[in-house]
Parts: sequence; C-alpha cells; structure tokens
Amino acid sequence: MVEITILYDYYSELLTEKQKLYFEDYYFYNLSLQEIADNNKISRNAVHKSLKDIVNKLNYYEDKLKLYEKGKEINKLIENIDNNIKEKIKELI
Repeated sequence: MVEITILYDYYSELLTEKQKLYFEDYYFYNLSLQEIADNNKISRNAVHKSLKDIVNKLNYYEDKLKLYEKGKEINKLIENIDNNIKEKIKELI
C-alpha cells in the first residue's frame, strides 16, 4: 500500500480527476468502497474496478518510466557524497 501511494505521488497528474478522487478517498481518507460509491452515485463494483485499473495504471507508468526506481537510486548516491553537496542536491530534488 505504501508503494502504491508513492507511485501516486509520482504519476497522479497522469490520472483523471475522477480517478484521483477515488484513489484519495480510498487510500488517503480510508473510505470504504461502499462509501465512495454512495458519494459518487455509482456501484461498489464500479469503484472496485476503477481502483484496480488505477493501481494497474500506476504500475504500468512505473514499469515504463521508472521514476520511483531512479529516485531511490539517486537517494542512495546522495548518501555517499559530501554533506554540503548533499544538501544542495536535496534542495533541487
């Protein structure tokens, strides 16, 4: 679940507004599928399918773009350099 929310941070702008709403309601606000369905006047099954599609889409973007993976590698490299340079790089990231 943590990894999915990190991927959301990277790729949320590639999702539709509805997809963002469903994702945030479920993962950030801990609403149930039924609560999301009721709030949006759709079926529980439609919410479930949409969330599954969103997670698949986030994983697809990461498979292709690898921004999260590259970010982890950059952070590993930063740990091994001078503190002054490290702080300047962290400011840029």
